[in-house]
Amino acid sequence: MTRKIVAGNWKMNLDYDEAKLLLKNLIASKDQFPSDVEVVICPSAPYISAFAEVLRDQDWISLGSQNNYFIDEGAFTGEISPKQLKSLGVKFGIVGHSERRDNFDEDYSMLSKKVKALLKHNVRPIFCCGEQLQVRDSNVYKEFVMKQIQDSLFKLKPEELAQLVIAYEPIWAIGTGKTATADQAQEIHHLIRSRIASEYNDKIANQVGIIYGGSCNADNAKELFSQKDIDGGLIGGASLKTESFTAIANSF
Repeated sequence: MTRKIVAGNWKMNLDYDEAKLLLKNLIASKDQFPSDVEVVICPSAPYISAFAEVLRDQDWISLGSQNNYFIDEGAFTGEISPKQLKSLGVKFGIVGHSERRDNFDEDYSMLSKKVKALLKHNVRPIFCCGEQLQVRDSNVYKEFVMKQIQDSLFKLKPEELAQLVIAYEPIWAIGTGKTATADQAQEIHHLIRSRIASEYNDKIANQVGIIYGGSCNADNAKELFSQKDIDGGLIGGASLKTESFTAIANSF
């Protein structure tokens, strides 16, 4: 079974001084984080280099990126390559967050390339999937989420897929204050794991980390994390405060 994971997606928040202070407070709170939980922070791209230096001797916390391109180098102004991220010690990379799908038109083909590009450099993708409210209300949400996973991930080799973390993020619960119930989240997490087992095998399905990413906070994390197939959380706003982030990490 995969190690439990709590990943903080800081999104486009905090100026540099604020981000440095948050990192300092997290490091000072090291003893409050369980040793059996993989702790990941994904700050804004301009801060990754400096954070990498600070975290060089902090092996209990991993650095992640919020986005990447799928080519190692070249004339792609403004993009960040997996090769560059790897050179900074980045260990995880968020791919396909709903905000990038919706705001930047990232399709299944592009996301598949981004995942492969990260894996090439041994950076673990955190692949996001999830449905809008109208999809859930139309009762086709299972098929919708499965298509996201199938079209972007099921061409991977078994050993590649085993490296993935999949974040189920019901879009209707991101930044809205709404949260899927523990049963609703478990239903999709179980579906994802079962589908991977069917396409690959049980061993691979149990190696893939499947985490919840829809308004997970200190109040609901314990109930969510108690579900059999929920291996942790991709945390948004609650990761911007040391107290709530440590509380979530202690919710298993």
